[in-house]
Amino acid sequence: MVKKILVSQPQPTSNKSLYYTISEDFGVEIVFRPFIKVESVSIQEFRQQHVNFNDYTAIIFTSRHAIDNYFALAKEARFNVPETMKYFCVTETIALYIQKYTQYRKRKIFFGSSGKIDDLIPSMVKHKNEKYLVPVSDVASNCITELLDKNGLNHTECIMYRTVNNTFSKEELKAFDYDMALFFSPTGIKALKETFPDLKDGDLKIGTFGPATAQAARDAGLSLEIEAPTEKYPSMTSALRHYLQETAE
Repeated sequence: MVKKILVSQPQPTSNKSLYYTISEDFGVEIVFRPFIKVESVSIQEFRQQHVNFNDYTAIIFTSRHAIDNYFALAKEARFNVPETMKYFCVTETIALYIQKYTQYRKRKIFFGSSGKIDDLIPSMVKHKNEKYLVPVSDVASNCITELLDKNGLNHTECIMYRTVNNTFSKEELKAFDYDMALFFSPTGIKALKETFPDLKDGDLKIGTFGPATAQAARDAGLSLEIEAPTEKYPSMTSALRHYLQETAE
């Protein structure tokens, strides 16, 4: 029976999180502990990529991490982001996050609805003369590059941040007594295996979000108790609730 669950994400800032409701409804302890963290590349590493901020007229943002690190590196490079800059974001939530750094001008900000870069292609094709900069992580796939190339868009990918393992203290390692752990990226699964190299299938119940994360778990020799999203359970919390209901009966 599942009594203690590790969620490999930062603790929610709101007490209205559905994880808290699940904890109360099923009497399970839920602990938030990311296995990975994001670090910015140094200004020296950025410069080694021979990217000049002045060369670009539009930015493609796929995450808040991309926004944070783009503006941080621009500041270090003493580049004043012009008001004429256009921003293309995969979701409205990410687009709104730009307000943290610059005045939000809707006419210069474009966003999709699905979270996929495909949604933005029609807007970008309408602005085909722009020179696009794409801040990415060190583990980014080639799918964005291939899609932009296919549509004849002038673009450059630049590594601005990296994903690294979080370090577990000796006390945390000794007290690792979870019945289940939930993961949201392949790098999280990789970090689990590197942190616990002797982990065997069955030692820990695993839940994953996203097909790539599920495949990474299988490749690591782990079987899945929860796999989301599905048509019926589109979120991790809905899938977790269903699992706990089923196993409690």
